[in-house]
Amino acid sequence: MAESWVNSAERTGSDLHLELAPAGRRRAALADALRAAVREGRLPPGTRLPPYRSLAADLGVARNTVADAYAELVAEGWLTARQGSGTRVAERVAPRAAVRRPKPVPAPAEPSYNLLQGQPDAGSFPRTGWLAAARRALAAAPDEAFGPGDPRGRVELRTALAEYLARARGVRTDPERIVVCAGFAHGLRLLYEGGVLRGPLAVEEYGLPYHRGLLERARVRLLPLPVDGRGADTGALAGLPGAREVLLTPAHQFPTGVPLHHDRRRTATDWARARGGLVLEDDYDGEFRYDRQPVGALQGLDPERVVYIGSVSKSLSPALRLGWMVLPDGVLDGVLEVKGQREAWVSVPDQLTLAEFITSGGYDRHLRKMRQRYRRRRDQLTSVLAEQAPHITVSGVAAGLHAVLRLPAGTERAVVQAAARQGLAVDSLSAHRHPQASGPAPDGLVIGYATPPDSAYTAALATLCCILPPP
Repeated sequence: MAESWVNSAERTGSDLHLELAPAGRRRAALADALRAAVREGRLPPGTRLPPYRSLAADLGVARNTVADAYAELVAEGWLTARQGSGTRVAERVAPRAAVRRPKPVPAPAEPSYNLLQGQPDAGSFPRTGWLAAARRALAAAPDEAFGPGDPRGRVELRTALAEYLARARGVRTDPERIVVCAGFAHGLRLLYEGGVLRGPLAVEEYGLPYHRGLLERARVRLLPLPVDGRGADTGALAGLPGAREVLLTPAHQFPTGVPLHHDRRRTATDWARARGGLVLEDDYDGEFRYDRQPVGALQGLDPERVVYIGSVSKSLSPALRLGWMVLPDGVLDGVLEVKGQREAWVSVPDQLTLAEFITSGGYDRHLRKMRQRYRRRRDQLTSVLAEQAPHITVSGVAAGLHAVLRLPAGTERAVVQAAARQGLAVDSLSAHRHPQASGPAPDGLVIGYATPPDSAYTAALATLCCILPPP
């Protein structure tokens, strides 16, 4: 069959793809092709077809050939023709029965209340400020911004990030050592799936299962590192055979919520320097603190031994897919080679908008607003629990967007099941524990207090108190 694209977008607003027999009567071939397009659902009921003259010109046939084919299909009931509305596919024509579309998979039922960790308040995204920043950024963008880009990312964003991270997080860098990525997981993929780093990698015994799975699929050997009330026990790194890197959440250990003690911060960088290894710093929510002084980035202690990774997934929205890596010289070239010569994953307009949002002060204003909002959420959570479940210990609430509720031994599974029955989505503490971790495994819940809209938050907390075990 000869294929012909009919481009009538300028005249009818749509393109029409037809497969015409290479030989034989053109009218019959056109009628057969239109029937096939209707039967297979490529021309849905109500679709307006190109005018005779337009279709004839595109196909290289006589106008009467198209008119006769249309008339034949109108007579057969495939098409309809009315003065003023053109020729359209008949409403009652059904697609060919043999073409079976898969049945839609029903979406899982949404929980009535969502207290899952890791999600900011979606309703608080700064739409007005972001839109204004996008307009300014796109108006000022040079033409070359819309061509192939630097694998590091747009220089406007890297420059804005270098200033912001130095001021707000104590990061020591310059724009040339920043690589824009699509978030923390993308950064891990660049480092490990790309073979820039190979491990073995020491990881905190509590962490995000998704990240562990990503690393395991990249065939990285993971070595669990104990976690206690002072964060990861970095002194234990010396006893982990073959470890070349360690992944830490120093500002706010995930999910237990404690900052890495200053002695252990030094121990981590000393170990990396002596071993010739690296510290990977996940600064996932370092901007949000409430009852303590800001904890600066570990990267500031030794920029040549720390890979710093951050994103806007907590501060703005995970939907933006915007993150950054601050890289030591020894890692930078390898990441750029893996990333390739064309900027991947991250939209240039989004990069330009974030750069403008930062430099204009909009990002700082948004963070100040959200700190107050999340602090009120945190205070409401602790107040309700103190009143209705005083036997439940709450920890990790000096910073971040989640809290850990310690449960009586042996009750975690039953509590999670009870929550599901009540339509309450929660995370268990055990789900974040490395399967090879040693020592006691306390029962608990990880509660994300940033996630629900204001209208549902009070009811979500009331439901949470109902499913907690009695004293």
